[in-house]
Amino acid sequence: MTANTTTPTGKPESQSSIIGLMIALLVAVFAFQLNASMLSPALVTMQRELNTTASEVGLTQTVFFTAAALFSLFLPRLADSAGRKKVLIGMLVATIAGCAVSALAVNIPMLMVGRILQGVSGPMVPLCLIMLHVRVPEDKRYARLMAIITSVNGGIAGVDALLGGWLAAHYGFRSIFWTMAGIALVAAILTAVYTHESWADTKAKMDWIGAVLLVIAIGALLLAVDEIEKLAAANWVYVIIMLVVAVIAFIVFWNVEQRKKEPMVTTHYLKQRRTWGLLLTTLLTMTGVFAIMNGIVPAIAQDAKFGAGLSADLASLATLTPYALAGLVFGPVAGWLTSRYGYHKVLRYGLVATAIGVIAIMLTAASVSVWALVCVSVFVGITYAGTVNIMLNGLGIVLSPADNTGYLPGLNAGAFNLGAGLSFAILYAVMTQVGGGSGSMSYVFSVGTGLILVVLAFACSFLIPSVEKTAQESGQLTH
Repeated sequence: MTANTTTPTGKPESQSSIIGLMIALLVAVFAFQLNASMLSPALVTMQRELNTTASEVGLTQTVFFTAAALFSLFLPRLADSAGRKKVLIGMLVATIAGCAVSALAVNIPMLMVGRILQGVSGPMVPLCLIMLHVRVPEDKRYARLMAIITSVNGGIAGVDALLGGWLAAHYGFRSIFWTMAGIALVAAILTAVYTHESWADTKAKMDWIGAVLLVIAIGALLLAVDEIEKLAAANWVYVIIMLVVAVIAFIVFWNVEQRKKEPMVTTHYLKQRRTWGLLLTTLLTMTGVFAIMNGIVPAIAQDAKFGAGLSADLASLATLTPYALAGLVFGPVAGWLTSRYGYHKVLRYGLVATAIGVIAIMLTAASVSVWALVCVSVFVGITYAGTVNIMLNGLGIVLSPADNTGYLPGLNAGAFNLGAGLSFAILYAVMTQVGGGSGSMSYVFSVGTGLILVVLAFACSFLIPSVEKTAQESGQLTH
């Protein structure tokens, strides 16, 4: 049985209102994506214009992604009670303010403040998907539209990074931040005009104690992973301290949530497979794939001795651009497939295909050619960026209970970010141990480790329950 899409007044949604909603949400997601990717080619320019070091400029990127991960943990839950439209506009306003501070920055500390404010945009994708689901409750239609929005999150086929490089070269790095601010302003206006206010079925009071404890736990874990990525140069005492802090904070969080009348996350939900099954699958998938496509494959393309020997710009055009373009183009196709076959089946086929793509990368690493790199980048762009990534984001929305729609997308966003960090830490550690980090075999073994993780993710995907079963568990299934 299909449900009619209705307005808050109970009248059927018009096609034009859904188009307006989609445009608003797409621009909002685009605004976040620019904050995440547009600066990458401008880091050297920032280093020169701010008269600082590469490591300090790189730290501002780490600050942004860490802030984005932490804000993702609680802002979707806050939106459940405060109003999703209100919170989304607030996020965009904070992003605009952060862009302005970053554009006016005269030193690294000021730039870091700006990047932290920009990090408020972190949960843009899950919040937009929740708002879309409220307006489009019919499963098949939602799956198609959700895939369009999520595919933009993979980057606009690399054009965002290319535009960032062009702006930095011609007008300096500050022009990039003003461009980001302009897009975020447009998104805020469109959100105000074309979206409706909505709340969770149960408007609970925000549990700030639980939110702070969860942020401390995940934040300490992210800091530990960031330090582990330094490998031989890592401060292992610091890593152990951060891990201990994370464990203690989570234990306290669990006990607080059990006693709270209106907890941020009901521990009953945390015990269910909808939560830990999805989070484990997301974590393993990201850990297995992220560093391969965003680090190892471009490194193979640039390796003059054991790879293709391309320049940095050409390496990006041969690997990252086709990867992002394939994901962007195939995303709507994945949404259509989901509307016919369901999230779980498309996710599993996507993981199997991704594993095949990773095997192809291993073979390519052993015998490199530019066209082989392009082909495997396109293939994994389709299977991972255009399929698996979209399914994992979508499941975070459709598996959420109606009385707490924000907790699972928030935790899932944290799993994505944690997996990205672990991916570089684990796969690069393997690469370093094999042949000292150089040579074809170091690439093959590191990618092979990623393959094992993708296979484990496939196995864990069978732990994710069906949407119907989770609805029954929550007492939400209607007849």
